Amino acid sequence: MTGPELWAEFSAKTGVNAEYDGWAFGDDPDGLAALVRAGVKAATSSAFPLYELEGEPLPEAGTYSVLLDSREEAVRVLRTTKVYVVPFRAVSPDHARKEGEGDRSLTHWRAVHRRFFAEELAEAGLAFDEDMPVVCEEFEAVYP
Repeated sequence: MTGPELWAEFSAKTGVNAEYDGWAFGDDPDGLAALVRAGVKAATSSAFPLYELEGEPLPEAGTYSVLLDSREEAVRVLRTTKVYVVPFRAVSPDHARKEGEGDRSLTHWRAVHRRFFAEELAEAGLAFDEDMPVVCEEFEAVYP
């Protein structure tokens, strides 16, 4: 099912008529989508400097999106519940647990995200450091 098809189904069943974005997780779209399906993953994070570089607005609480897999098939409708920005070094153990990856520890989160952010930033000609602002986003899967 495509993103627009899942959104139309969700909208028809709930009466929600809002703007939405379709997106996939950057590092492991299928594995991370599986964690959302399983109810384990309820947060994500991204490098703030890339929002600035691309002139994109930050996600906002209350907005909807359609999570896609690597084949751009719709996985779930998500509603963003909380967005905040903190330095990489200040990401909390609670946020790491909500991201649901690995053993759900902050140690695991830092190792994985240090590598991922460094690669993403290098592609954009930027350097990673532990004071880099990180956009922390929490969400709930609302459909199906």
